[in-house]
Amino acid sequence: MSARLVRIVSAPLLAVALGACASMPISEEGAQAPGVALGRDALLVPVGLGTLRQDDIAIRLALPGGLQVRAAPLDESFIRLLSPDSYRAMQELIASKQDDIVRLQQRERMPSYSLWVVNFFALEVGETRFSPLEVVIRNAGRDFRPLDVFPMTPGFGEYRLRQRETQSAVLAFDGLLDPNQPLSMIVETTESSGWQTILQRVERERVLVRSRAGAPSRRDTLGR
Repeated sequence: MSARLVRIVSAPLLAVALGACASMPISEEGAQAPGVALGRDALLVPVGLGTLRQDDIAIRLALPGGLQVRAAPLDESFIRLLSPDSYRAMQELIASKQDDIVRLQQRERMPSYSLWVVNFFALEVGETRFSPLEVVIRNAGRDFRPLDVFPMTPGFGEYRLRQRETQSAVLAFDGLLDPNQPLSMIVETTESSGWQTILQRVERERVLVRSRAGAPSRRDTLGR
């Protein structure tokens, strides 16, 4: 990720997602809402052993005029790599949007959907406009545009920001969008870079999680 980008404040995301789930048990299967793409089975690691932060799996974009956009996949193969508290938060966030996802299924009739949590943050003084429908993810030779937008923060539908304000939503894309493959995010005429670095970080964590999962059994074997 480019060093020139300013870190986007993600507190509203945590406030929405963590509030109701601090005591929620972690399910090995992951309580994914119906129709949400789970990712390839071979990429799923055991739950509860990840150490990554949400920022570690997020792509960022800085636009002229001070608008910052941050997006992270809610794909199970990614969120299982987060720390346990963050994983619970993302599971709760997905569950909170289940009714919206069902309505989307009934309307679009697609087999699955790729969900992304997206933050819009303003740096400049005055009013900064944004449009979630202008967020495009380029992946596998195709441009994916949001099929629906599920707001997370009050006032999101006004599509404007005051200085240092953040508005957040879950954006639903066609489930053919695969975050485990190279991609970029495009907003207006600006395109991001850096996803390959995120994929490398994610793959390293998968290896480490599998190692952690196997460590107790290896100790038991050595102790016999």
